[in-house]
Amino acid sequence: MIVQRRAVSAVLAASALLVTAGCSSEGGGSSAASVSASPSRTAAQTSPAAEETPPAKGTVKVVRTVAEGLNSPWGLVPLPEGGLLVASRDQGTITRVDTETGKKTELGEVPGVSAAGEGGLLGLALSPDYASDRMVYAYFTSASDNRVVRMIYDPARPVGDQLGAPDTVFKGIPKGMIHNGGRIAFDPDRLLYVGTGESGDRGLAQDKKSLGGKILRLTPEGEPAAGNPFADSAVYSYGHRNVQGLAWDSKQRLFAAEFGQDTWDELNAIEPGADYGWPKAEGTSEDTKFRNPTAQWHTDDASPSGIAYAEGSIWMAGLKGQRLWRVPLKGTAVSADPQAFLKGEYGRLRTVVSAGGDKLWVTTSNTDGRGDPKSGDDRILELEVS
Repeated sequence: MIVQRRAVSAVLAASALLVTAGCSSEGGGSSAASVSASPSRTAAQTSPAAEETPPAKGTVKVVRTVAEGLNSPWGLVPLPEGGLLVASRDQGTITRVDTETGKKTELGEVPGVSAAGEGGLLGLALSPDYASDRMVYAYFTSASDNRVVRMIYDPARPVGDQLGAPDTVFKGIPKGMIHNGGRIAFDPDRLLYVGTGESGDRGLAQDKKSLGGKILRLTPEGEPAAGNPFADSAVYSYGHRNVQGLAWDSKQRLFAAEFGQDTWDELNAIEPGADYGWPKAEGTSEDTKFRNPTAQWHTDDASPSGIAYAEGSIWMAGLKGQRLWRVPLKGTAVSADPQAFLKGEYGRLRTVVSAGGDKLWVTTSNTDGRGDPKSGDDRILELEVS
């Protein structure tokens, strides 16, 4: 692992498809097991009896289409000043979307992105100090690895030239045509979490010295965070196949979504140092060495990507499943059967982001080479949920 850090203060002063057989990866594979219309609920940690639970049944209303005509959208992040930043996986560009008018303004192209297969420009996150440093973090596939960089966003500069030079925060994450992970997010304690994949090399997920098939926990400068479970290591949890969703609930408990192979996709409650089983276990296992998922789905029903927390539930986008799952929670346990919404209505769904209160932003993913794009794809939807 190589960590690089540049002097941010100086910069601020200066600028003021490939899918292997039997792989559900991004929804391209087929399930080897019979596909159930309902997900399987699994055992999870005991929850405090007094903790509130959401209603067993929820609702989803599509309020409006916020923007359309996007190319392979992947990362999505709301700006505190208003608007959304969206990353194009295949074009390597970041675009600002005006949520009132739908107008799209290209900030610029991120240099060094090498888009191929499932790789390219993936997750986005804002610096915890964005109000003062204007830093946008991005996870992307380069010619040699997957890495996290940060760039200054300066809207005063000309359109197409509003991104500063990338500062490499963390690199050396294994890359491949499949299983590149890519979701990044800051937690309430200002630490950066990074979901990675095992890049098609299954053994990496169980190798605690490898960065593949992990959730990483870093400082904003890319150093292993204090209190990580393994000394001098960025690894926070392991035994993952391909983590593409990260979200915290109202009690700051971390959840992650990941692709299974032939049988089970998973939603996991993440604990430091825990082993989530891949490739020795897929879905629920009787082996107590592995942490069982909070919920699991047959791969035809999910192939999950982004997740978000709202109204007491985790909301999970399905690529191959072409639906949005509501997973009501009590603690880290599922409190009622998960519910599917929007089944087949908008095609593949990639990213889910909280828009505050009972609102969500959701992106479609039909122009990624695996979907069936319709007029207007890809788009960002605004949802009202309960």
